[in-house]
Amino acid sequence: MKDNATRLDHVVLWVREPVAAADFYETAVGLAPVRLAEYSEGTVPFPSVRVNDETILDLMPLSSAERMRMLPGAADSAGHPVNHVCLALPGDRFEELRSRLEEQAVPVSDLSYDSFGARGAARRSFYFRDPDGNIVEARHYG
Repeated sequence: MKDNATRLDHVVLWVREPVAAADFYETAVGLAPVRLAEYSEGTVPFPSVRVNDETILDLMPLSSAERMRMLPGAADSAGHPVNHVCLALPGDRFEELRSRLEEQAVPVSDLSYDSFGARGAARRSFYFRDPDGNIVEARHYG
């Protein structure tokens, strides 16, 4: 990838309880928390979880919606999660994720095959919900 290529930096998910959401994404999904201690100490407004070296998911507390002022109507997005966020993983990590979710009794969808994504057709994919109702797709390319 070129240094000047546009990349996905972060996605903000509305969550009821950021610490619990971070725990879910760490324990069930395998993503490392970012700024969790600082959030717990009250020095930052939200924690995140790291998807890779360049991308994070911000776990924004619903309680902060009334203070959203970056653009008119921003607070109105609270409680309206995006349709879904998709995580692309290598095959072995894809299998580990599905097993970990099932071990923790997180409902997962049936497998889909050859669904289109950023890198073409994914070999396999499935969906699950986080505790706040955000839908996450996991996929791997052949």
